[in-house]
Amino acid sequence: MADVHNKETRSYNMNRIKGKDTKPEIPIRKHLFSKGFRFRLHDKNLLGKPDIVLKKYKTVIFVNGFFWHGHRNCKYAVIPKTRTEWWKEKIKNTKSRDSLHQSEIEKSGWNFIIIWECDLNKMNMSGTLSNLTSLLRNKTSEK
Repeated sequence: MADVHNKETRSYNMNRIKGKDTKPEIPIRKHLFSKGFRFRLHDKNLLGKPDIVLKKYKTVIFVNGFFWHGHRNCKYAVIPKTRTEWWKEKIKNTKSRDSLHQSEIEKSGWNFIIIWECDLNKMNMSGTLSNLTSLLRNKTSEK
């Protein structure tokens, strides 16, 4: 099935998709900062350029969009009805790349946390951020 947009419209739409400072990242960063955690953003020296890097805790956080990273069994991660096979392949490749990055990060002695975009909706955000804080505080007590 052909794309429903012409080439210029599709290009414009795709260029509007941000990779940094995304809507789901901001509340996580604000929460961490308010709790005294200090971090770096998008460290190019670490594989996969993690969204948030907490060097003191040797932990990185990836904030994954349910669509782009293929969140399994998520009601929001719906494959488009146009160019379905192309999208499936694209998402499969992204998941494969994510898996490789995570495994390499672990091999280098770092921990990683994945926070899904859908875990940051109004109903889940408080619990997700609370769990994140607890998880990081536990990393400190393990030292």
